[in-house]
Amino acid sequence: MTIHVCVPDDYQCVTVNIPCLQDSGNYHFSVLDDLNHDPRAAHVLPTAQALILIRERTQVDAAFLQTMPQLRLISQTGKVARNIDIDACTRAGVAVVEGVGSPVAPAELTWLLIMASRRKFIAAVDAMRAGQWQAELGRCVHKQSLGILGYGKIGKLIASYAKAFGMQVQVWGSERAQEEARQDGFAVPTSRECFFATSDVVTIHQRLVAATEANITLADLSLMKTDALFVNTSRAELVAPGALYKALQSGRPGFAALDVFEQEPVYDPTHPLLQLPNVLCTPHLGYVEQESYTLYFETAFRNIERFFAGDMTQVINPAAIHQHQ
Repeated sequence: MTIHVCVPDDYQCVTVNIPCLQDSGNYHFSVLDDLNHDPRAAHVLPTAQALILIRERTQVDAAFLQTMPQLRLISQTGKVARNIDIDACTRAGVAVVEGVGSPVAPAELTWLLIMASRRKFIAAVDAMRAGQWQAELGRCVHKQSLGILGYGKIGKLIASYAKAFGMQVQVWGSERAQEEARQDGFAVPTSRECFFATSDVVTIHQRLVAATEANITLADLSLMKTDALFVNTSRAELVAPGALYKALQSGRPGFAALDVFEQEPVYDPTHPLLQLPNVLCTPHLGYVEQESYTLYFETAFRNIERFFAGDMTQVINPAAIHQHQ
């Protein structure tokens, strides 16, 4: 029996070139662009028996599952997040497995945004294309204070980059984060208010869970310096709705670099954040990188092979298996 595996919401259609995702005697692969725009979706999804999701792009709920009567498995690249309604999957008899990821690509993208913002790199390049020479005056990060909110794998990599560039690193977050930061020789401010007020650059590296959703408030942002930089390559929902836009309009912080947005993908060039001159926006590129994709999809496909070979040990909602039976 040939298993039909579908990869939805592949905006760049790059997964067609990943070696493990090639048709074989046992597997047939379909790749779809943005499900809201790809006219093939209505014909492809009903016959899919497995989905490989690209991070959190695809929202899986009861209504979505009804369009795929043959679906038996969802293989998530990276960790399962709120884009998947696990209860709805269980009721529909759809098993869910998750994979692994690497912090390297998002950490490097974060550092790129910090450097590009501080040196006003994009503005200088655009000015040169318009016939201007040395139109911008940027700043070095050396000796500036980098505030890292959240100290997991990505936050720790960022701290090591900052140390190499001669920045003063301080960390805020959970008690675990603060204690590990101290053990690694980094400063922990006396308060959350002090963290925001004294950082020249604040970069966010928290997981989006109930406890962290909207935890960064307008009050936090308003404490930042007028020449400070706010960087978010984690999740837009970590910031209270509308708070960053208001803060940027008021001049505290003075600049932001964003790789994540509340509604993605962003196709509208008139998006409010794109209209602000003190914001550098990128289209959620943190994990979109060759080595990351190879790791994501090879793991996701191995999970599919195990499942259809009868190995259910990776399933995080085992009740779905009994429901399907």
